[in-house]
Amino acid sequence: MSREGHAAGLERARNLGSKENGLAVVVTSRPDGSPQASVVNAGVLDHPVSREPVVGFVARGGARKLPNLRRRPRLTVVFRSGWEWVAVEGDAELAGPDDFLDGLDAAEVPRLLRTVYAAAVGGTADDWAELDEVMAAERHTAVLVRAVRIYSNPADASVRSRDEKW
Repeated sequence: MSREGHAAGLERARNLGSKENGLAVVVTSRPDGSPQASVVNAGVLDHPVSREPVVGFVARGGARKLPNLRRRPRLTVVFRSGWEWVAVEGDAELAGPDDFLDGLDAAEVPRLLRTVYAAAVGGTADDWAELDEVMAAERHTAVLVRAVRIYSNPADASVRSRDEKW
């Protein structure tokens, strides 16, 4: 897909996510290769080092998706609203207390977590200090997904009924 196609796909992901409080399904691979799915709040933001648009979400330190991504950093994030959906497949970079992101100073991780949080759920936190404490205590990690492939159903899918054949 071209850079313009990725930009359009990421904009569609941003729009669908904003309609559903950033809720998205993330699929990683377990050690045996089987898929592991979970629901996260995700959003589109600029990468903190390269400034290119990426999909981001925050994972708690104990989440199974983190060791999955450390072992195999490929994943899929699916945004949906109604019958419309867009899938973003890509390579993950991690930034957190247990994961160093090249080009990002460790002191910048709390600000990155806030940025990802705001992109995923919109707006700003009422009390960043409290959120920072919780994210530090739970060893939250930012997951940044560089899109390799983006695909979706037709944009007019929202007008289809659930009984209509595809």
